[in-house]
Amino acid sequence: MNIFVSNLGYSFSTEDLTALFATYGSIDTARVITDKFTKQSRGFGFVEMPDEAAATKAIKELNGTMQDGRPIKVMEARPKEEKSSFSNRW
Repeated sequence: MNIFVSNLGYSFSTEDLTALFATYGSIDTARVITDKFTKQSRGFGFVEMPDEAAATKAIKELNGTMQDGRPIKVMEARPKEEKSSFSNRW
């Protein structure tokens, strides 16, 4: 299951995100999204967990908890919406 985590502190790292979710089970990937120019965290990230029951438990128990002084939001990630191309508008 792909999990979206938002409202992360700017000092929150991918390693912190991995450690936070590792207590709930196996993690395929974890990544805090950073600005491509400044390399600073954009305040959100994604975690991919293969075990859906463990992922659901992590979402339920971590949503709203204080991390790095901020209440994080944790939810199942929605599929990325396709952007319409300019040529489709005409």
